[in-house]
Amino acid sequence: MTRYVLFRIAWIPIGVLLVVTIMFFLTHLVPGGAVQVALGPHATEERIAMVMQKYGLEKPLHIQYINYLGNLLRGDLGESIVRQKPVVSEIGTFLPASVELVLLAIAFIILIGVPLGVIAATHKDRFLDFISRGVAIGGVSLPQFWLAIMLLLVFSFQLRWFPSGGRIASAVSAPRHFTGMYILDSLLAGDWAALRSALSHILLPALTLALTNISTTTRLTRDGMLKAFKEDYILVAWAYGVKPRRIHYRYALKNAILPTITNLGMTMAYLFGGAFIVETVFGFPGIGYYSTLAILQQDYAPVTGVAIVVSVLYLIVNVCIDLLYVVIDPRIKY
Repeated sequence: MTRYVLFRIAWIPIGVLLVVTIMFFLTHLVPGGAVQVALGPHATEERIAMVMQKYGLEKPLHIQYINYLGNLLRGDLGESIVRQKPVVSEIGTFLPASVELVLLAIAFIILIGVPLGVIAATHKDRFLDFISRGVAIGGVSLPQFWLAIMLLLVFSFQLRWFPSGGRIASAVSAPRHFTGMYILDSLLAGDWAALRSALSHILLPALTLALTNISTTTRLTRDGMLKAFKEDYILVAWAYGVKPRRIHYRYALKNAILPTITNLGMTMAYLFGGAFIVETVFGFPGIGYYSTLAILQQDYAPVTGVAIVVSVLYLIVNVCIDLLYVVIDPRIKY
């Protein structure tokens, strides 16, 4: 196990290097640049040359790439030309919001998708099976941006049940900083006003992410449960008169959940990089929102920095999921 973990961890820098190389050259091949955006259309040639020299943009591309790798080894992701701030500090500001959003979305996927899969399996080819699968397929069939806009129009602008953007109300002070995640920080500080405001701001974005990614969880849970029902230990449990609820959730679900856990891990990693649409629609200040602004401004350093952070999170989640297999199913050995 130790050798396997070390082997997987050793691959993380290689994966990050590939991402860095691809993102660096792609962003630098895009026409235009952040210098022109930052200085405006009336900037003089001397001013543009001065800024390019400051950030080393006048050097050949391969020299810029080598310098970037050297800075990266020191933990320096560069500086945003437009915002004039280090990318590391900017990501540190925006990342906790995305972590909070993704974790809440995953919680919704588990709380909704897994029970739907169990219901579909225990009522195979009956009314509840069709309803469960219909709800799951309906969610994934809706375009994410469309669902986000519809939820915003109905629940924010029409019913006025939820705010239309941001992380916390302007009239409410942010909770004391522990992790940067407002819900957790509010609980740790006992700040219930901030907790209510943070929950009201994050609920619609998290629900949008959950509904559009719930189908695979439901399907995998259903398929795994149906396979587990055919195993001998389930038949023996039925023969001994074990209660159906105990069979479904204690025996069958535990052995059917491994593919679902893999999917949840991949979904979590995907959401970190794919939540930019939802964050942009709801004005939720996460790294997706931050990277969208950087792309529109053709600001290279933030785009590459966000890609590096997302790739590291993706690789770490992969390793954690593999290790979680052993905890859930002791029969698995590496």
